[in-house]
Amino acid sequence: MTNHSIALIPGDGIGAEVLPAAREVLDAVGRRHGITFAYRQFDWSCERYLRLGSMMPEDGLEQLRRHDAILLGAVGYPGVPDHVSLWGLLIPIRRAFRQYVNLRPIRVFDGLPSPVRAATPGRVDFVVVRENTEGEYSEIGGRMNRGCPDELAVQQAVFTRAGVTRVLDFAFGLAERRGGRLTSATKSNGIVHTMPFWDELVVERSARHPTVGWDQEHIDALAAKFVLDPARFDVVVASNLFGDILSDLAAAVAGGIGIAPSANLNPEREYPSMFEPVHGSAPDIAGQGIANPIGAIWSAAMMIDHLGHPEAAADVTHAIARVLATTPLRTRDLGGSASTAEFTSAVLRHL
Repeated sequence: MTNHSIALIPGDGIGAEVLPAAREVLDAVGRRHGITFAYRQFDWSCERYLRLGSMMPEDGLEQLRRHDAILLGAVGYPGVPDHVSLWGLLIPIRRAFRQYVNLRPIRVFDGLPSPVRAATPGRVDFVVVRENTEGEYSEIGGRMNRGCPDELAVQQAVFTRAGVTRVLDFAFGLAERRGGRLTSATKSNGIVHTMPFWDELVVERSARHPTVGWDQEHIDALAAKFVLDPARFDVVVASNLFGDILSDLAAAVAGGIGIAPSANLNPEREYPSMFEPVHGSAPDIAGQGIANPIGAIWSAAMMIDHLGHPEAAADVTHAIARVLATTPLRTRDLGGSASTAEFTSAVLRHL
């Protein structure tokens, strides 16, 4: 038996509903593959912030550090500004644990039609690699003369050679393993310093991966091509902001944000990585038992793959695919009426 210590952070809203579904699936596939999971659950959330004034305790990162991985549900609640919840929990975890790769697989499943005519099952299967710790989402900047006619806001993007190089090396390596092609998102015709720097480093790092074909696309044209011809892509690498936008667009192309998983990876495994669905806390449907668990279950599959169990991870994604391909079960966001529990039970049966 192999045992892994997992930190669970249900968070807010439907996070508390989809994380138990992911845990059920983890335990089921673990039994098949001789893997056990020891869970410790943390109540870190916007509710905690409203009660105690912080999203997590001062020693929160130290508590998480002792685990093999982190599985998170969702964060966000009406009355708590998004920048408070994000900078109070997710970003400190990503940065303290050097989770500089945000990995977003995009796949069109048989039985789950895409709203895009060109996106068909078996043809759309690519990955967005987003730089996750610097870029446009820096802490450098500020505001002056608040409320005055000459009010000023400055937000400074930060691109370092080390930060860009490491995410490019990861993306080129992934494209190499997939036997595919890499596309780099840029906007060097309009952003005069950081994007030419990014482009130069793409050229530099590509020399280390001569078997990988690559091209670059300006972000505006790339967004259009995601919709017009999504099957052309295999690995897409982008800065923090560009990757954030592109990955959500790609999830919509694949059928809906409710199915989208993500991994915040520390590839060197010096720190725990964090896995989470990207659908948000959805307070409008929280507590009704109708949330789509696919994103959380798929995120759990990415977690066990990262922990060294690719066959178990493949079993989970295959079970999701079989439910979608062979049954009419769909949650409301996908046009059906199945509950969270009903869809999860179907995945468990296929395991």
